[in-house]
Formats: sequence, structure tokens, C-alpha cells
Amino acid sequence: MRISKSSYEYWRPRVAAPRDRDADIRDRVVRIFREGSGCWGYRTVWARLRREGVRASEKRVARVMREEGLEVVYNKRRARGYSSYAGEVSKAPENLVNRRFRADEPNRLWLTDITEFRLPGGEKVYLSPIVDCFDGMPVAWSIGLHPDKRLANSSLLKACAARPAGARTTIHSDRGGHYRWPEWIGICEENGLVRSMSAKGCSPDNSACEGFFGRLKNEFFRYRDWEGVTAEEFMGRLEAYLVYYRDGRIKKSLGWLSPMEYRRKLGYA
Repeated sequence: MRISKSSYEYWRPRVAAPRDRDADIRDRVVRIFREGSGCWGYRTVWARLRREGVRASEKRVARVMREEGLEVVYNKRRARGYSSYAGEVSKAPENLVNRRFRADEPNRLWLTDITEFRLPGGEKVYLSPIVDCFDGMPVAWSIGLHPDKRLANSSLLKACAARPAGARTTIHSDRGGHYRWPEWIGICEENGLVRSMSAKGCSPDNSACEGFFGRLKNEFFRYRDWEGVTAEEFMGRLEAYLVYYRDGRIKKSLGWLSPMEYRRKLGYA
């Protein structure tokens, strides 16, 4: 080979077994990805590495995930979901939001809607959250077996109970019948909430709430085996996930803090 014996001995183990340049983070990346049940992309895994005191670039984390086959796959084609539209039950208030889903402080702008989870056994579970546009935090929610006005009312009442005195809040919804019955209107009036509604049949007018549902279902519901899980058990798991979403799910837009951590940092909680 026309090289010295010392050079041959130096290169022989390196050619036979190349050094793993990412060995120092590989096991941690795999562990963190699995802790997230396969729903965390490389940026979130990278941010959680940093929270553990490990310094590594996003590029390295992405490379390790690619080499380990750690891929987040979301369902892009979905069946038409549940609709709460019940006709023009009462006069709809004006759309005050106009797709500007931003708030400069908590409890300025809330969004709400109801979404459906269909279990393999045929049972259905419904979620009614109140989402704050300040940081995307679900400030309150109700989970039940029926998408009725009691479900919608209870989540709003919970949100109002935790709302600071004197807050000036707009509550935005679609044109679902739950948000047009006297009980809902009465809760809004009693608590000084300003009502706002999307245009008829225009889901982009409440797209931020739809986005919340999309993230929740991608990370918690879709591509999971729910065979044999009862509605009661599912509701318990969903409750736990929503607590995690509020207290533990970190976001890049919040400086890689969870909504609750972000509020505490700013002195709101």
C-alpha cells in the first residue's frame, strides 16, 4: 500500500469502524423523541436538549433524527368533522376579529369551538375549549359525550371564573347554535364579555381555534391505537394532555417556554 506501518495502524480502525460524530447526543435525541410520543419535530427536540443543558445545533439534531428514522407523520387527508351549525337561531354579532388572532395581554381575545373525537368502538367524545390568543393557552375546557349547550356553557363559565377582575375580553366563535342560545348570551352579558362571530360557513374566520384542534389531534389523537379504549378512559387521557399542553408543551414563539411558564415569566401567573 506504500504507507508506513504506523500510518496503516492509525487508519485501519477508522476505516473499519468510522467514528459516530453525534454519539454524544444520539441516545438523548432518541429518548426525547420517544418521550413526545413521536409528535415532536427536530426543533422541539433541540429545544428540550437545551433545557437539559446539552448544546447542539438544530442541524445535528435533524441529522440524528433522520439517521434514526425518527419522523413525525401527520394525516393530511381528513374526513369532514363535526359541525355545530343549527341555522340562524338568533341574530349574529359582528365579526370584530377579522382574522387578527393577536392579543397584547392575556384575556383580551378568547376563541372557542367544539371538536369531535371518534373512537374505534363507535363512541364519540367532544371537547369545548377556550383558547387565549395572547399565547395560545387553553385557559379552560370541558369534555363530554354530547356536543350540547351545557358543554359550551361550562367551559365558558370556567374561563370566566379564572379571569381577573376588570379584564376586557372579546369571545370569538363560529355560528354554532351553542353560541346563539339565551344561556350563552346571558353568560357573556353577566361577565362583560364582548361577543364576536365568524361569517356563515367561513372556517378561516376562526382558523386559530381550528389550528389548535389540528395540533392537538396530530399530537394526541391521530396515529394512536385507541382500540379497546372506553370513552371514560379517553376523556381522562385527553384531560391530562390538555394540562400538559398548558403547562408543559414548549413553543418556539414563546421562547421555548410553555404558555404557563411564559405567563409566569411575564408576571401574569
